[in-house]
Parts: sequence; C-alpha cells; structure tokens
Amino acid sequence: MRFTTLVTVLALALPTAILADDDNAPSFGAAGLLSGSNKEDLPPIILSAGVPIASEGAWELRSGTYYEFEIQGDGSQELALVGPEFFRAIWIDEIVVEGLEIRPLGLDSIEFDEAGEMEIGFIAIKPGRYYIKIPGTTGETQRLDITIK
Repeated sequence: MRFTTLVTVLALALPTAILADDDNAPSFGAAGLLSGSNKEDLPPIILSAGVPIASEGAWELRSGTYYEFEIQGDGSQELALVGPEFFRAIWIDEIVVEGLEIRPLGLDSIEFDEAGEMEIGFIAIKPGRYYIKIPGTTGETQRLDITIK
C-alpha cells in the first residue's frame, strides 16, 4: 500500500517539477490562459462590398493563446462570414456587440445586416489549416486563411 502511495505522489509531482525547470514554459497569471500576458490582438476584418476582408494577410495562431479581433461592417451590403471548421477549432470566450457580451457554446457564422462592429475573444485550440470567408464567394480576397500551430 505504501509503495502505491509513493508512486502516485511521484507521478503527480513529476510534471510539476519538469515544468518548473522549463525556461520556455508560459508564465500565466492567476487567470491562466485568459490572463493578459497570454493575449494577442489580431487585425480587424472589414466587411464592405468589393473590399478584401483580410487587409493584412493570413493569420498564424498558436494553440493555447488568447486572441481578440474586430469585425467591422460598413452597411454597404448585407454580408456574412462563415467558417464552421475554424469556429470549432477554437474556444470562444465572448462576442461583444455594442457593449453586450455574448458567451456562445459555438458559432457557425455571423452576419451584418447594417453597419456595426463586433469583437470576438477566443483561445486557439486545435492545430490545423482553416478559413473564414464570405459565403458564396470563391475569390481569395473574400477569404481569410488561418493556421493554428
């Protein structure tokens, strides 16, 4: 019985000891993954008739990092974004629309019927190659490629 207890204690302590010696281990605050030291802002996505949605190119994200980005619709046309595979590869913390915070269990798409702005905060989870795009389009300027490493 004592040997089993000793093995259990060592098994629980070993990962902690290894992480304590790792200089590259992230140092999160009390909020863990949601702490400010783990947050990065991404460039905004602009929804406007005839304007590319990704003015700064593809996104390269790191799994476990908290990101925030804005989606801005100018109201020139009813426009949406779809990306179900991407939205299932992340954990959405919140979507903020005009000061209202929404905490969804999941997301498939968003749509702007008129001018407005929303901010999405999320943690990248599942590594892979994804995209979000304006539905029904095939042009590269109406699609944002995303890689999670």
